[in-house]
Amino acid sequence: MSNKLTPADAKAHIPQLVQSQHVQKEIHGDNLMGRINTRLALGITRMVGSMWCAYLFALLALISLPAAIGSHSPIIIIAWIAQTFLQLVLLPIIIVGQNVQAAASDARADSDHKTLIAIHTLTVEVHEIAEQQSKILTILEERSNSQDAVDE
Repeated sequence: MSNKLTPADAKAHIPQLVQSQHVQKEIHGDNLMGRINTRLALGITRMVGSMWCAYLFALLALISLPAAIGSHSPIIIIAWIAQTFLQLVLLPIIIVGQNVQAAASDARADSDHKTLIAIHTLTVEVHEIAEQQSKILTILEERSNSQDAVDE
């Protein structure tokens, strides 16, 4: 596929806003099962990807902390930190961070889209002015040529 557009195609092109929610159907499909899977995944992600879930998971992990410390085994304490605390608590925090990044990306996309629409609108106007000027120059050239013919 070529990235080049004809001038007519470029003139007719209208920039489109594409945000995260616009590409969801490409992940699971646009059929009934795909929409159900997308909603289910987004629902779980919203629940798990919240700071409240991070707090809940931290409390849940802290329940087993006394048993890990009571074992007096460095391996069990390190395993509790790595496998219980870090995995349970960091998972929702990472998802929250990704949600913030996605929102920032969508905000940038929206801003860029507005800028592209403005640039596109101005470019179309400039192109129309250039076409009108070309017509005027053609008319003036024809008049000049006909005047030269009369003078000879």
